[in-house]
Amino acid sequence: MSSFKPPISTDNLLSEAERENLYSKLIEQINKDFNLANEGIDFPSSTNPNELKIQLHEKIYRLIQNKYAELLNLLYIIDVPEENLKQLDGSDTVELSEQITFLVLKREWMKVWFRNRY
Repeated sequence: MSSFKPPISTDNLLSEAERENLYSKLIEQINKDFNLANEGIDFPSSTNPNELKIQLHEKIYRLIQNKYAELLNLLYIIDVPEENLKQLDGSDTVELSEQITFLVLKREWMKVWFRNRY
């Protein structure tokens, strides 16, 4: 049984999810956690990886701009490690939202991967 290897990039993560046939589970997990945080998002299972990446990035960007407290709540619900967030550079909002998007995807992928394995 292979051990969990954290992906190095968003593209790497999404292609791994597809390779493992867990991409639809990843979408389900994202939808579930966003809805738990009252940040309704509903990606259809037909959403391709590039669309998912772009739309998720846009959503996080809008949260940073307009609903920061809700973003923090979302990150808490998803369980993004606080120390990862503290390492981010907040000077460029576009760059920051990209990094947070990756952290969100990484955490969601971890949940899906472990649930599938154990």
